[in-house]
Amino acid sequence: MTDGGLLVIGDVVTDVVARHATALVHGTDTPARIRTLPGGAGANVACWAARSGCRDVRLLARVGADSADWHRDALQRAGVRCLLAVDDEEPTATVVALVDSAAERTFLTDSGAVLRLSPDDWSPSLLDGVAHLHLSGYLLFAATSRSTALLALREARRRRIPVSVDPASAGFLAELGADRFLTAVEGVDLLLPNADEARILTGLPEPADAAAKLSLLAGRVVVTLGVDGALLAAAGAVVRHVPGVRAGGAVDSTGAGDAFTGGFLAAYLSGADDTSAVAAGCRTGAEAVTTVGGRPGP
Repeated sequence: MTDGGLLVIGDVVTDVVARHATALVHGTDTPARIRTLPGGAGANVACWAARSGCRDVRLLARVGADSADWHRDALQRAGVRCLLAVDDEEPTATVVALVDSAAERTFLTDSGAVLRLSPDDWSPSLLDGVAHLHLSGYLLFAATSRSTALLALREARRRRIPVSVDPASAGFLAELGADRFLTAVEGVDLLLPNADEARILTGLPEPADAAAKLSLLAGRVVVTLGVDGALLAAAGAVVRHVPGVRAGGAVDSTGAGDAFTGGFLAAYLSGADDTSAVAAGCRTGAEAVTTVGGRPGP
């Protein structure tokens, strides 16, 4: 058992999840089942880590005053200690998730207060009692939040606290540029891209090749492959392919990667080896697609 908590620095988002069984029809109505739910990659990771047995999970994020109480209540009910900065100027980020009949999602994103997480919201004391720092890559896509994330990263390194990073968005990653992202995260202990993100970061089409290359820049790399499981790489080589877990009744892939990360980190902090932690992540990822939205079900 690792002595200490998990600090997640990332994003809290209001998700509007629209599940449509037929193709979208331009210029008119498409029937859908629509729900408004708490979400956000960083917040989802924190909730899944708590659900997976991590006893001390903390979340630093910035939310709008419009929904701060709602989000705080949801996080606390999930077992997450909230360290929320409240923004009086910008609303909480909103994502419209369009989920098709195959449970695949497409996001429309209004970043709102997320990318305004500022150095004034950070204090080195937030790492007191922390055994692991996890950063949501969304923070690296804007100057203000990137500065905050890098402050936390540098302090964690100074204290020799392991750091993991999830690149978070293939679309935003392509816009930022692979070189800028990799410069920011070089030397982190764990990088957790999905296959699309790994391709963008390396320019290599095969996930195994991309994982191997990325593991020259980070201590370990786990590339998630959806239903095909995940690849674990270190020191320039793929060392394990952990098979996926087939989910019965998949309805929504929103947050599946966040669930994987939360399950992985909880297992890692409990003392599991890398392969067992990846397998735990595969199980939580499979559970996530059977639930609407990105958080654990009741």
